[in-house]
Amino acid sequence: MASAASRSSRNPATASSATATGGATSLQPSVDVTAITTRDDFLLELGQALGGQASIRPVDSVEAALESLGAHARRGQVLVIDALHANEVRPAVDAAQAHAPQAVILVFAAEAIERQVAAAVKGSRVFAVLPSSPIDPRKTHAVFAGVIEEAAARRKPAAPPAAEPPLAVPDDLELESTRSAAALKVPGMSGGKGLLIAGALVAVAAIAAGAWFFTRGGGTANAPVTPAAQPEAAAPAAAPPEAALPAAPSPDLSIVHGKVDELLEKARLAMRERRYTEPTGDNALLYYRSAVAANAANGEARDGLQRVAGVLAGRFDESLSAGHLDEAAQNFANFRAAVPDDARVAELGARLANSQITKAVAEGNIERAAALVKQAQQSGALPADQLARWKGELAKRQDDAKMQRLAGLVEDRIREGKLADPADDSARFYVRQLLTAYPSSQSAVRAQHALAGAYLRKAREAALARNGAEQERWLNEARGAGASSNEINAFQRDLAGAQAKAARAEGDRFAQLARERVRDGRLTDPAQDSAAFYLTQLQSADPDNAAVAAVSRDLAKLLLERARTSLQAGRSADQDLAAARRFGADPRDIQAAQQAGASRAGANVDPATLAASLKAVKTVPPEYPQSALAKGVSGSVLLSFTVDGKGDTRDVQVLQSTPAGVFDRAAISAVKRWRYNPVIVNGSAVEVPAKTRVRFELPKQ
Repeated sequence: MASAASRSSRNPATASSATATGGATSLQPSVDVTAITTRDDFLLELGQALGGQASIRPVDSVEAALESLGAHARRGQVLVIDALHANEVRPAVDAAQAHAPQAVILVFAAEAIERQVAAAVKGSRVFAVLPSSPIDPRKTHAVFAGVIEEAAARRKPAAPPAAEPPLAVPDDLELESTRSAAALKVPGMSGGKGLLIAGALVAVAAIAAGAWFFTRGGGTANAPVTPAAQPEAAAPAAAPPEAALPAAPSPDLSIVHGKVDELLEKARLAMRERRYTEPTGDNALLYYRSAVAANAANGEARDGLQRVAGVLAGRFDESLSAGHLDEAAQNFANFRAAVPDDARVAELGARLANSQITKAVAEGNIERAAALVKQAQQSGALPADQLARWKGELAKRQDDAKMQRLAGLVEDRIREGKLADPADDSARFYVRQLLTAYPSSQSAVRAQHALAGAYLRKAREAALARNGAEQERWLNEARGAGASSNEINAFQRDLAGAQAKAARAEGDRFAQLARERVRDGRLTDPAQDSAAFYLTQLQSADPDNAAVAAVSRDLAKLLLERARTSLQAGRSADQDLAAARRFGADPRDIQAAQQAGASRAGANVDPATLAASLKAVKTVPPEYPQSALAKGVSGSVLLSFTVDGKGDTRDVQVLQSTPAGVFDRAAISAVKRWRYNPVIVNGSAVEVPAKTRVRFELPKQ
């Protein structure tokens, strides 16, 4: 069932001490817990979570657990299974249900196998499957309240223990017990309430028996008393119910049989030596009570009891003032044994009960306080008005504790990120419980507000991750949790600022990466890790970033230089030129790069061949100069010019003219308006040098 672990602390005493660390409490555990585990850390966490509600008995196997459950039936039984492998749980559960049906079964499983374990025990009588590694203290403590009730309901009747051994008898004196010889049953009551009242009636019967000895008649002061036979030990009340208290201190109600004078002499000596109630079997209270039992009319014995009672009343006041309530309770029990009819009994009892309840409340031990109130009600220690006040106070504190426990679960689940799932163990689930039980409480309002804030934070994270669906989901959850329109608007403003800040940070990162790639010469390759890639990302994420212009300018310049080099080498540069254009290169610089490249490419080809490839698409005849026409002069002009990559003519110059200077201007003007198809060499348009002769002839008559 569990992995091997250190055995240095694996014993029942260690387990019980581990329980005590979970929150000290003076309550007697109302159930026994048998835990199948070999992990000491699991035992420690379980003890802390239970907070003293039970004693823990660790075992290593199912067989040992069944033996333990069968041997300890006086209290409710709980079987805890520490499951580390899902396939081992169901056989253990089935065996426990078959051989120990009175036991309530809890299973603890690590988160990784919790669902598998739950599926494995489905259909069984397992009370709950709880998380371990680590154990959830709040959830475990809350579930265990129901476990205690279930275990108490299934509890077997307790078997009576062996009779108590007789007390030591000093000298020639004998003791007579006044305890009830049989357990009491209360008609009309059953279960925990009947058992608790039965226990109270046993104590009342003991006190009444002492009073009877004070008032019974017969006998003289010096008459010998016949020793009485030791009665059988009374069967104790059944095991206390859940929230039971440790047995209240009880006085020694034994009676010493002997002559009255001898009893009084022993009492006087005990008073001189201040042995008022101790040691047991040899104290003033015992001897004075025994003398009264032998002769109820003896004045010295009665006065002695009053003196002992005065001492005990003083001790009671001192111990109560010092906060030593156990000591005060013992002094009160002895006082009541000494003078049961004294008017101060009710007053001292009420003071003690109030002090005990007050201390339990101050320590936050509401369960103990409730048990004390119940005990005071059954014993009549407190009047009705004080009982009502305490019940109201405890009800309020129990509500507060439950409310704080739910609020704590909300905080835990928010911290763990369990806002809406799982459905029965999420922050939303516990907030709804708070709002249902305590709709107007500040704890419920704060928890709801905290949950709405957590939803808004999730929406913010989704928005920054550009997950629109998740963002809308968490916004709707926030609205459902009561987020106001002002809070939603504030969230939107905060989100816008955060997104802008994130965009700036992302833009700065892209800008830095782009600069580094420009410096390294990685202009366009690799496609997802180049200057062009990161500059594009920068323009998208933060178009107003100051680095956009500078990085674009540097990148375009390098792209143009690379394009010129490619063109001059006769390679295509279309992609570099297009990229340079995209990143803002001046169109004139792009054209110059193209022309320079074309010129270089054309220079490697025979000019005559290039010129021969020229095809005119437009020629304009020259205009005949009027002065030459009037004089009847004719002639010609030899021109040189360049056809650029677009097919336009430029750099038109006169090489020779006849007659000189007459027709030059007209010839140049005409050639400048001529157009050609661009000459393509190695995929690029090149410039072509050309010559032409323009003739001017007179019209024929």
